[in-house]
Amino acid sequence: MATQLHTDFIPELPPLLPPTLRPAAPTPMPGKPKKKLVRRTDRDYSQALRRGFQFGFLLWNLYLGRTFYLWVRHFETGGQAPASTRPPGVEGYLPIAGMMNFKYWLLTGHVPSLHPAAMFLLITFLAISFLFRKSFCSWLCPVGTVSEYMGRAGRKLFRRNFQLPRWLDIPLRGLKYLLLGFFVWAVSSMSADAIEGFMRSPYGVIADVKMLNFFRFIGQTGILVIGVLALASVLVQNFWCRYLCPYGALLGLTSLFSPTRIRRDAAACIDCAKCAKACPSALPVDRLVTIKSAECTGCLECVAVCPAQGALQMSLPQVVKVPNRGRISAWAMAAGIAALFLGIVGYAKTAGYWNTDVPAYVYQQLVPHADEASHPMPGDPGIDR
Repeated sequence: MATQLHTDFIPELPPLLPPTLRPAAPTPMPGKPKKKLVRRTDRDYSQALRRGFQFGFLLWNLYLGRTFYLWVRHFETGGQAPASTRPPGVEGYLPIAGMMNFKYWLLTGHVPSLHPAAMFLLITFLAISFLFRKSFCSWLCPVGTVSEYMGRAGRKLFRRNFQLPRWLDIPLRGLKYLLLGFFVWAVSSMSADAIEGFMRSPYGVIADVKMLNFFRFIGQTGILVIGVLALASVLVQNFWCRYLCPYGALLGLTSLFSPTRIRRDAAACIDCAKCAKACPSALPVDRLVTIKSAECTGCLECVAVCPAQGALQMSLPQVVKVPNRGRISAWAMAAGIAALFLGIVGYAKTAGYWNTDVPAYVYQQLVPHADEASHPMPGDPGIDR
């Protein structure tokens, strides 16, 4: 009886619903499927190579600066200071003279005898920019090196570099092109005779000395300007290079015709955006297939941080889609930059076109009175546009 009473209270289970009436399982929200990472197996040497070039070139420039200063002091003291040989490499800091001499060479077919190294260095840096993007700025330029490490110091101090808003960033980037346009206009309006007259003027002969004396005897205004630029470079990465350097603007325009590009393989990319975060020029590398911007300096920082095999690389155009076809390794890029620099400079030296042809007695007359040499103007004797 107990068993019978107990079982009378057991409810009957409802029959199973047919499959067509069962509630549907929740469907996943549509979204981009996560890609599988095929991790790189090769070791990246690009940044170690680049730092080696940066500091090697920086040391070379410091050596040139010291040697040039001793040469100037020899003439300023009337020969009492030890004699030194004038290093033609300092003419790399005379880009306007390089542009003027380059035009003179194109018009006359003759290599100028005054500041020829400025022209050959300009040609060297243009050739490097054509073949390897604007890599002079990130691999060789001492100003670019100092600016880069000031930005790194800013990241350590403030844990970040600041970025200007787009509405301000784009107009400011145009400043360097405006400055370049002014210099190009000034040089393009000069005839070959006007260029020769300018170079043979007292100002033209000792333009390098005038440049040195600007920093030796810099005034309060100059110190203030340099201080503001230094502070801006700490806060905003590569402030001078990004907004104000006309030399970088010229090399950037040249790099637009370069056959080499940073190229992204969308199939191999895992969309981690590390490349865009690492780019010192703030380019959206993770959203582009080919980096064509004149702001790309060929620093390879984006390639160095990319974790995916074959996703990002500096390469030549690919006619046939073959993995790694046309890829330019960091070693090849470093060798190419070195070959161009040493080859063009070596040619100028061996051909006798490297040194400025000015007698010592002319320097003895001009160097001690460098401050008295004024910039030639149109209409001055020998200066005719």
